Amino acid sequence: MSEAIAEARAGGARLQPACAAVGLTLRTYRRWHRGGTLKADARRREHRPETRRYDPPNRLSPDERDLVLEVANAPRFASSSPHQIVAALADEGRYLASESTFYRLLRAEDQLTPRTRKAPPRPRPQPWEATGPNQVWTWDITYLATNLRGTFFYLYLILDIYSRKIVGWEVYPEESTEHAAALFERAHLRAAVGLADLVLHSDNGSPMKGATMLATLQRLGVVPSFSRPSVSNDNPYSEAGFATLKGSPAYPEQPFESLEHARTWVATFVLWYNETHRHSALKFVTPGQRHRGEDRAVLAQRDALYQAAKATSPARWSGPTRNWEPPASVLLNPGKPPSTPDPDPEHGP
Repeated sequence: MSEAIAEARAGGARLQPACAAVGLTLRTYRRWHRGGTLKADARRREHRPETRRYDPPNRLSPDERDLVLEVANAPRFASSSPHQIVAALADEGRYLASESTFYRLLRAEDQLTPRTRKAPPRPRPQPWEATGPNQVWTWDITYLATNLRGTFFYLYLILDIYSRKIVGWEVYPEESTEHAAALFERAHLRAAVGLADLVLHSDNGSPMKGATMLATLQRLGVVPSFSRPSVSNDNPYSEAGFATLKGSPAYPEQPFESLEHARTWVATFVLWYNETHRHSALKFVTPGQRHRGEDRAVLAQRDALYQAAKATSPARWSGPTRNWEPPASVLLNPGKPPSTPDPDPEHGP
């Protein structure tokens, strides 16, 4: 190898490409020639042919693989995880493979499923994308405390996920699918949504899945969408809206005295939220501006101001100006990005 490199260099090749051509690093070549004499090859790692790259010596034989799968599928281990199987075998003085090998072999055979009687995890709800107002709404109900201990009022609130605007709300003394259906129908008519143009997302509460509510959605051509049971982050926009409402400095410190008191306060909050509150997810324009399409002009004016400020004092800017581009779309339950497949199911990358 050293002679071949020397011959290549005599022909005009550079040292590093010549070393790479024979599969040698520049550092190793220089170590060989340190002191002016050619040293012996002191590399500790044996040179393996390329054909053995994916056939390591510690690979299980076919009989060993079959034995691992046979043990994992034995009746006494049918409801045990690989961690429990390996521990039980160790108590019996047997070692077949590590936990990770058990997991890899079971995954390769499509047997890595819940090995107990409990229900498997529910799939995420269908993702929805809103590129404009009145395409995807989300709604929920929250408690409002009253001055009578153990008694609550119920705030029904409908939110447009694209603009974050509250498009419908009402406070009732009880939960009812009839109340929900009436509130939604009023909001739907007020927004003049076209037929089959709207998705309504909610959790799995009884007012959301009641017969009256579902019949109203079907009559109006609205597509219903539901969260997984007991999973609050499947309906994040409604939860965030309630957090903003109850975290507002204006939220009463004392419980509501009456239904009219609660409705009056919520009406004041909704007006402030839609037309005054600058929403952080909307580049700090109000939900009302976003809903009416006024946000683009507002954000373009801000961008022009920043560009002019940078042109006036460029030394104060180490990079581009602030991004005032409005978000083009909003996703509801987009799901996790696909993971990179394992190149070697048995031995990992």
